Amino acid sequence: MSEHDDQQTVRRRRVFYIPGYDPIHPRRYRELYRTEGTAQAAISGYALTLSPKPRGATYGWQVVAGMDGAQVTAEVDVLVWSDIVRGSMSHSIPATYGQLLRTAFTYIASGTLRRLMWLRKGPVIAALYPVGMLLVQLLVATLLGGLAAKLLGLIPVTGLLGTILSLLSYALWAGVAVWVLRWFKRKDGKFFAYYLMHDYAYSARWNGANPPALEERMAQFADQIAAALATDVDEVLVVGHSSGAHLGVSILADLHRASRVPTDGPTLSFLSLGQVVPMVSFLRGATRLRRDLHDLSRVDMPWVDVTAPGDGCAFALCDPVEVSGVAPKDKRWPLVISAAFTQTLSPERWRELRWRFFRLHFQYLCAFDQPGDYDYFRITAGPLTLGERYRGRAPSASRIDVRASKYTDMAL
Repeated sequence: MSEHDDQQTVRRRRVFYIPGYDPIHPRRYRELYRTEGTAQAAISGYALTLSPKPRGATYGWQVVAGMDGAQVTAEVDVLVWSDIVRGSMSHSIPATYGQLLRTAFTYIASGTLRRLMWLRKGPVIAALYPVGMLLVQLLVATLLGGLAAKLLGLIPVTGLLGTILSLLSYALWAGVAVWVLRWFKRKDGKFFAYYLMHDYAYSARWNGANPPALEERMAQFADQIAAALATDVDEVLVVGHSSGAHLGVSILADLHRASRVPTDGPTLSFLSLGQVVPMVSFLRGATRLRRDLHDLSRVDMPWVDVTAPGDGCAFALCDPVEVSGVAPKDKRWPLVISAAFTQTLSPERWRELRWRFFRLHFQYLCAFDQPGDYDYFRITAGPLTLGERYRGRAPSASRIDVRASKYTDMAL
């Protein structure tokens, strides 16, 4: 804990949570906050109560917390773009395999994949997983279809009937192969091959740029945050998880450039969790994101970037500004720290979660049974602003802060 834990500078807080590439209804985040917050409160000895938020234009909930002898209320909004995610997902099997070819070409031909491997092999392996899994599924479907056709061909007939049987064997081959591929697709809740392929293909399709529908939604998010900055809360905290981290970077950079952050208003803070920024910022067309990283790293706004080497889906401890090659001389942020899963989770809990890669990618939003100085619920519902909580905190000694991107040009 910080030496400032005995102070209270936040009594009311607005929290805006930006999910990653996720097609699921945002209620999953409310339930996650409720269950994991209750667990963390029991472990850490504080009180946390959730209640529904009045119906409105946004989806969220309200929190009342008693921590460190102080009471805090927080209003949490999920900035929803799951409809855009669902719209980007190909529903046909051939279209998904087409995405596979385009995405692989984008990352490999440009040399981006090789440079990402320099940073962290884990997230690159996670990116290659859907490619490999989809190819394995195609191979299995082809082999099973071929086996069925061969068994049919063993029937001893000749003449016209033999010709008909031969044609039927080809039809059987195709039919079995299609059935197997459809079975794999129905079971993607276990394999995640289609889901992850759509995720990586979304950025690759636009070569790192944001599609128009997403840019329009991000402008709406910026308006919601700006409106909160005009209220009498003590802190407006933006949280970006996974792909939501780089959306948060761009939204906040836009607000600062447009002078929409009042100097006499609430404290504005940014918490990025499990970020995968290099997967986008290293692409040729990500000039807007690289400009936003450059600009946001200079402003007077606390930005804490939390990852963990145990999260194989994130670019753990990679400073997103430095590795993207756009750090200005007067760079101030982000503060890169580790959630240190191997230390903040008990050995028993770590053994339980260690190979559940996608679950670990959400651990930042969950309870730790041996909590350190990172506690999602203290940050979002505690009595200190993000900057005060980590004031004087040194960055992780093992952070990666060397330029690795081939493309460093920025939008004007």
